[in-house]
Amino acid sequence: MLVLITYDVNTEDAAGRKRLRQIAKKCVDYGQRVQNSVFECLLDAGQCRSLQAKLVSIMDQEKDSLRFYYLGNQYEKKVEHFGCKNTYQPEDTLII
Repeated sequence: MLVLITYDVNTEDAAGRKRLRQIAKKCVDYGQRVQNSVFECLLDAGQCRSLQAKLVSIMDQEKDSLRFYYLGNQYEKKVEHFGCKNTYQPEDTLII
C-alpha cells in the first residue's frame, strides 16, 4: 500500500534539529522524498507499523507532529502531480 508520511518537527533547539535529521533518514530507508517533509512509501502492513513505531519513538510528542495518510493499493488514481519536480512510480526500480 502507498503511505504518505508528513512531519513537522520543532527545530528551535539542537535537539529538534537532530530529531528532524533522524526522522528524515528513517523515512529515506522506506520511501521516496517528494517534498521537504513529505515521503511516499510503498509498505506492507508490518513495515508500516514498524516505521510508525520508529518515528514515534524519535519525535517529541509535545513539540512535533507526524501524519500518515493511507492511500492503499489503488493509489494511482488518488495522486496527481503538477509542477517542476519529476514524478516517479513507486513500484518502478529506483537506481541510486
